[in-house]
Amino acid sequence: MPIEMPCQEEQDRSVPGRFEMRRRLPSPALAGIVSDICGYRETAPGHHRNVEYASLTVPLVISFAEPFAIGLGKPPGDNDRFASFAAGLYAGPVMIESFGGACCVQVNFTPLGARRFFGQPMSGLTDRMVSLDDVLGIEGVALRERLGNAADWSKRFALVEMFVAARLADAPETQAGVAWAYDRILASGGRVRVSSLADRLGWSRKHLAGKFADATGIGPKTLSRIVRFNRALGLSRQQACDWADIAADCGYADQAHLVREFRDLAGETPTAIEGSAQA
Repeated sequence: MPIEMPCQEEQDRSVPGRFEMRRRLPSPALAGIVSDICGYRETAPGHHRNVEYASLTVPLVISFAEPFAIGLGKPPGDNDRFASFAAGLYAGPVMIESFGGACCVQVNFTPLGARRFFGQPMSGLTDRMVSLDDVLGIEGVALRERLGNAADWSKRFALVEMFVAARLADAPETQAGVAWAYDRILASGGRVRVSSLADRLGWSRKHLAGKFADATGIGPKTLSRIVRFNRALGLSRQQACDWADIAADCGYADQAHLVREFRDLAGETPTAIEGSAQA
C-alpha cells in the first residue's frame, strides 16, 4: 500500500517479476483534494514488508484481490487484514505486509480534501482502517466493481477522478478559519504556536482543537508534530546529515527532542532511517 508522492504527472515504478505500480497526479480540478492516485499489482508470490512513517495522507484503498496485513505502531497480527478501506491520520509508523497477491487502486487525499470527500468528521477515521462499505456505502461497492472491470490503469484512474469530482460537486467548502490555520501550520513547517493561531481567529484553543478534530481527525498540535517531522526527514534526504542543525532548523528544543519524535512518528531513530536510506 504505497503512499510516496510522484515526481511527475504519471510515473511507472514497476519491478519486473515482483509488482507493477503506476502513479498519476490528479487533474487540476482536484488540486488540494487528491495528492495522487496509484495502481498497484503484485505479479509473483512473495512476502512484501513496508513501513510508512506518520504523514498527512488519508488513503482510500480499493482492492480487487488479496487484502493487506496492517498494524498501527506494531507488526500486524493474524486478524489485521484489510482489503478495501479508508484510513485516517495516525501519529506513528504503519507496518504493512502483503503476500504476492495484492491488486488495488489507492487514492491519496489531503486531510481537508478527505473531509470534503467523505462528508463526515475525520475523527471517525483517526487511528483506524474503516471498510469501504462503511465510508462510502453502496456507491463505494459500485465503484469497486467498475474499477475491477476496467481494462487498464488509465481507465481506472479516470473512473476514480470522475467519482471523486462528482462527490465534491455538492460538498461544502472547508471553514475559512480552519483552512487558514491549517495552511499556516504547513507554511511554518509546524513551528507556528497554536495559541497564536487561536488568538488570531478569536477562538479558544479548545474550540480550535475541536474544529481540527472534525476537519483532519487530529488536533493542531499533533498536526504540527507531523509537519515538523516530515520537514526534518525531507532535509535529511537533501543534504549531508547534521542532525543537530536539522533539529534547530525545524524547531526542536535539541537533538534529543528530535530523536524522541522520530521514535514516536517513525518507530526508528534518525540514524537508523539514514542508514536504511543509504543501504
